[in-house]
Amino acid sequence: MNTFEYERADSERAATASAFAARRSDTNARVHYLAGGTTLLDLMKIGVMSPGRLIDINGMEPEHGAIEADERGLTLGALVRMSDAADHDVVRREYPAISDALWQAASPQLRNMATLAGNVLQRTRCNYFRDVSWPCNKREPGSGCSAMDGVNRRLAVLGTSRHCIANYPGDFAHVLAALDAAVDIVAADGTRRSIRFEALHRLPGHTPHIETSLAPGDLITAFRVPAGPWTRRSRYLKIRDRASYDFALASAAVALHIEDGVVREARIGIGGMTAKPWRSQEAEAVLRDEPLDEARASLAAEAAFANARTRPDILFKPELGRRTLVRALLEAAAMEVSHG
Repeated sequence: MNTFEYERADSERAATASAFAARRSDTNARVHYLAGGTTLLDLMKIGVMSPGRLIDINGMEPEHGAIEADERGLTLGALVRMSDAADHDVVRREYPAISDALWQAASPQLRNMATLAGNVLQRTRCNYFRDVSWPCNKREPGSGCSAMDGVNRRLAVLGTSRHCIANYPGDFAHVLAALDAAVDIVAADGTRRSIRFEALHRLPGHTPHIETSLAPGDLITAFRVPAGPWTRRSRYLKIRDRASYDFALASAAVALHIEDGVVREARIGIGGMTAKPWRSQEAEAVLRDEPLDEARASLAAEAAFANARTRPDILFKPELGRRTLVRALLEAAAMEVSHG
């Protein structure tokens, strides 16, 4: 692990001011915020990431560690721990797909440490990204993608490019994408903005090393999930090699508004095989204003994976993804949902 500077910031203002000062003195300064550290510290230990300065923001929890809900929707502070959000009464009752995704992620120990903002910013588990002895365009731009002709069973079939087939590994982020969430961000100079969650992560394209739309020093402060009649009828289904702590081979985040047996609105996220958190509006369009049965769910699944691109080790993934989505849709449709 390389040497680095460490400091604590007990307020948003102190954190962003420190990042701004570092960037002003050195435009190439490698400044990172540290909260749970469950991804960042691992990557520092294996030499994949080497920050010059770590700003510990755990002292900001009073500002950005709350869960709030009203008729407009749900607000999740960036420093809320995964386990706290998963077990929150309102989240479990009104937004069950969020609770499902968080409960199925990581281990209890990691869920108790990891924050929601850190979770959505976790980096790929591609073996070649995490082993610095291999060329990797995501880690070292222009060096090549070793995964193309290597071991790629756990990698992506949607959103890839000829420069990178790495898979986004998280669960929670696919639900946020499906539910059309927004992200609140404060820049290092103190200016604020809010963007759609779908705009937070970038497709690899020609620049797989640029993974998000965040500028250096940007700090996520909250996620806002709009209320809607589909949030209670929501489900996150995760298929993995083992039922305990493991990353998804395929997953589906589904939220439905069904009225008189007809799907009035559908929200669908796809995971386990996508280059970034993924919403399938093609599948949603197939379901909208139609009765939902297995045949209709299968048509939606075909639409979701129409543009899948495979490699030899991942020929099975589109079919696994289709079956996962069909099962998630039918399970969501069968949910008993109260409207009180």
